[in-house]
Amino acid sequence: MANKKQIRHRRLLSLLETGPNMRVNELADELEVTAETIRRDLDELSGKGVVDRTYGGAMLKASHEPVVNIRHNLMTREREGIARAAVKQLYGAKIIMIGSGATTTHVARRIAIEMNGITVITHSFGVATVLSLNPTICVMMAPGIYHGTEGAMHGSQTLRYLDDFHVDWAITGASGLTARGASDALIDAGDVYSCMIKHASRTMVVADRTKFNKVFTARFAKWSDIDKLVTDERPGPKLSSAVKKADTEIVVSSSESASS
Repeated sequence: MANKKQIRHRRLLSLLETGPNMRVNELADELEVTAETIRRDLDELSGKGVVDRTYGGAMLKASHEPVVNIRHNLMTREREGIARAAVKQLYGAKIIMIGSGATTTHVARRIAIEMNGITVITHSFGVATVLSLNPTICVMMAPGIYHGTEGAMHGSQTLRYLDDFHVDWAITGASGLTARGASDALIDAGDVYSCMIKHASRTMVVADRTKFNKVFTARFAKWSDIDKLVTDERPGPKLSSAVKKADTEIVVSSSESASS
């Protein structure tokens, strides 16, 4: 059975998940303990590598993602399932923007198999490469500064290019998903995803269950900005509640099919 400190630590991490900028005094009030107790708890959790201390508070540890070439070989079955479920949501789309990442590349490969006569705008060389397998798809590649570990273009030129378009769907991945929305480990990538979302009639985030309850540096969308989350497993109660409250549909690539 968990002792009082373990229970408090769980509640503390839960609070940091939904409010990563909460300060020590706010956490102390929520947990009905002293500020000194919270500081000791945060120091202990920081020592275990669970949280990062910040000025006056803490945030959940934002671990770095592997480079995209490594991620392509992880969770492949799950990502293929997500891709199949995602493409089913794109019926009638003519112009799509797709962000970089391992899961979005799986989606692009499935688009190349199932869709014809569309235009896709992307900043990802991996996405562009798999789409080129279908000669009926017009691929438009955004310019910018090349980020080698992501295989994608970032920067002000990329953003200016994307600003000229309006599309039916924006499809992005995410490094982390919490009740506050979707975030990415790369600030530049987050800027590109935010721009894509701004210029899309509808937005889809594709991400597997390992991204749940992780927060990274660049939050690029609130749930109210996202129309659909396509994933391989239903999120836990807290994350599901936040998604549902924002009227974002959860599409699960399993026997559950789709639910909100």
